[in-house]
Amino acid sequence: MKDTILIIGASGQIGTELVITLRKIYGDANVIATDILPMANEELSTGPFEVLDILDQKSLFDIVKKYNVTQVYLLAALLSATAEKNIELGWNLNMRSLSHVLDLAREKHIKKVYWPSSIAVFGPSTPSILTPQRTIMEPNTVYGISKLAGERWCEYYHEKFSVDVRSIRYPGLIGWKSAPGGGTTDYAVHIFHEALKSGQYTSFLSDDTTLPMMHMNDAIRATLEIMEAPAESIKIRSSYNVAGLSFSPKELADEIQKHIPDFKMSYESDYRQAIADSWPKSIYDSEAKTDWNWKSSFNLQELTSDMLTNIKTLVNQ
Repeated sequence: MKDTILIIGASGQIGTELVITLRKIYGDANVIATDILPMANEELSTGPFEVLDILDQKSLFDIVKKYNVTQVYLLAALLSATAEKNIELGWNLNMRSLSHVLDLAREKHIKKVYWPSSIAVFGPSTPSILTPQRTIMEPNTVYGISKLAGERWCEYYHEKFSVDVRSIRYPGLIGWKSAPGGGTTDYAVHIFHEALKSGQYTSFLSDDTTLPMMHMNDAIRATLEIMEAPAESIKIRSSYNVAGLSFSPKELADEIQKHIPDFKMSYESDYRQAIADSWPKSIYDSEAKTDWNWKSSFNLQELTSDMLTNIKTLVNQ
């Protein structure tokens, strides 16, 4: 029997691209896109779409039964910067959504779960250079606390109930197909749009704030690779470190200036600076490389060129 996949939070930055990619693999009818709001993205219209509030457990179960869902990709979340402004919603959404899906898997209604974690699980006391898979984890943001709790629940459900749940800790994600969703690394997407639109950008992080980043293509590929790997290859059921590249706002601006010489960058740090300062500067991901052959493919030069080229194409359509 062919797998039927449910994507929760399909209209978001990751969800949109996952829907497109998975429908190419499994067929349009076998990938059900859901979001809390009606479909706003035409790219999701090639297959089934359902409005779903993931906090409504009955509605989730109804959709799973209606389509005979076998795999769930749970992408709905309130991200770092947004969750700091709405603590209760951030905790409730990030935790309840996961428990609803894990319970369905425990009860054998679905076979496999994907849930993303984040570098936000680390904190100020974590070693910031080549942060290892297992280390001190003392997050100091709502988002980071919820992701660390989620990692522990994923491992618990795997060990106690044999739930096949898989996860990676996303760094900052950079893509051109959809708008970012309220994260601390969002400057690295906005900057490309503003460079082409106005030739200038004001970063909300300081010029030397180095953070781990990843091109969206690499993130989607990592997600598919961990989900397609044999169950016995997945040794870590909390969440895997994955590394792409690390850079600062100044380094990115310098690279953009090679394409747009008149581009001007300024800096006005806000509350997101403290969040960024608590996160790693680079990630060590040997376990992902060993267990399921992960390897990133974009450097800063390639990422910059790809983003500018594709955003320019979008603007000119």
